Amino acid sequence: MPIKRYGTVQTGAGGKALPFARAVEADGWLYVSGQVAMEDGEIIDGNIIAQTHKTIANVLAILEEAGYGVEDVVRVGVWLDDPRDFWTFNKIYQEYFGAHPPARACVQSSMMVDCKVEIDCVAYKKKDG
Repeated sequence: MPIKRYGTVQTGAGGKALPFARAVEADGWLYVSGQVAMEDGEIIDGNIIAQTHKTIANVLAILEEAGYGVEDVVRVGVWLDDPRDFWTFNKIYQEYFGAHPPARACVQSSMMVDCKVEIDCVAYKKKDG
């Protein structure tokens, strides 16, 4: 099965594309690159609540574009800028993934951009053929 790439990531700094795809699909596996609370090339203002909702919405939009759903997600990686946001993040995360909980790692990390949370994931869906 050929590899399919889903777009590039644009920055607000002149709209330059970063050197990676938003997601790559290969043999039923979808690897979604780390997503942040970005809209129109800029990180949205807001606290951990607003940024978590936007970040998850960005992940779900990529899954949907590729023909996957939250039930197909097998692994999630989460980076939080502030570990004190862990429980607030979890409450929101459960709204989206509570019915189909994937394996997950969550760590504290300084971010490369000014955001509070970053999420990547891996999904699998058996393809016909």
